[in-house]
Amino acid sequence: MRYLITGHTGFKGSWLSLMLHIQGHAVSGFSLDPLGISLFKDADLPGIFKHDLRGDIRDREKLANAIKEIDPEVVIHLAAQPLVRESYRNPLGTYETNVIGTLNLLDATKYASSLKATLVVTTDKVYRNRNHFRGYIESDELGGDDPYSSSKAAADIATQSWVKSFNSKPVTIARAGNVIGGGDWATDRIIPDLVKAYSLHELPKLRYPQAIRPWQHVLDCLNGYLALTDKMLTDGFTGEWNFGPSISEKHDVLDLVQTFAKAWGVLDWENAWIKEVSEQPHEAGYLLLDSSKARSMLNWKDKLSFSESVKFTVDWYQKHLKSNPREVTINQIERYLAI
Repeated sequence: MRYLITGHTGFKGSWLSLMLHIQGHAVSGFSLDPLGISLFKDADLPGIFKHDLRGDIRDREKLANAIKEIDPEVVIHLAAQPLVRESYRNPLGTYETNVIGTLNLLDATKYASSLKATLVVTTDKVYRNRNHFRGYIESDELGGDDPYSSSKAAADIATQSWVKSFNSKPVTIARAGNVIGGGDWATDRIIPDLVKAYSLHELPKLRYPQAIRPWQHVLDCLNGYLALTDKMLTDGFTGEWNFGPSISEKHDVLDLVQTFAKAWGVLDWENAWIKEVSEQPHEAGYLLLDSSKARSMLNWKDKLSFSESVKFTVDWYQKHLKSNPREVTINQIERYLAI
């Protein structure tokens, strides 16, 4: 099928594009230029795309023209400003990208005559965080205290409103977050910080070591997105869907760091970190997703456990310097699909 991925030059977008390409689909992308160091560049991905277009989703006309040119059958909307701390530095740009950009995308899909399904990806942080000791379900209240979380909650609500207000082709919303995997080089994210620190034989600084998050390998997350789009195409599924690890997998930042350090080969892995002492912006302390809906209705589940997800991630970073990064990435995708 013909897929269009917005944000295809980013971390998730690069993995998804290569995964779809391996499965025999025609993949196109619309995105900003990749970062200076990125999986998109490391794995030499430009050649896999039918259309590899550059643009900002805030540019309504350029986005509409791209969709006319590509005429996709499936759109997966990943393009976003995805960082909490960046949202404090540039709140207006975050809202413009995440809210107006999403509406631009939804409006532009009217120009895709072959379109059958659109998947809008928001985040686990769309829920109004009450630090519940349970996973959030799709019907829980949305909200957000920081600009990033509130912008994604607003994009989620705006998408739901769009679906109810206009006669658009089937649209669904996927909520997931805290994915890990090789090839993530973004600033202010835990895995790139660990890779940089341990590569230099330094100790990473942790802002909130006791914060619990729904850690999940990027391939498990993307497999969920594709399970949902398949059901949209075959059975007309719509609505909102969570994708996260089992609720029994409760791991805080310190668990992640120690597991990563041990897999990396750090001798004193239990103490391979230091606490950040400077004042930090607000972040939720406890966040888990209940993905029972996706597990029962899509027959989807994580293939990788927490420890296996970390091991996959460490393997990628340690092998990509010695081997062709594209081959390393393809090998992991093929190993995953074979499970």
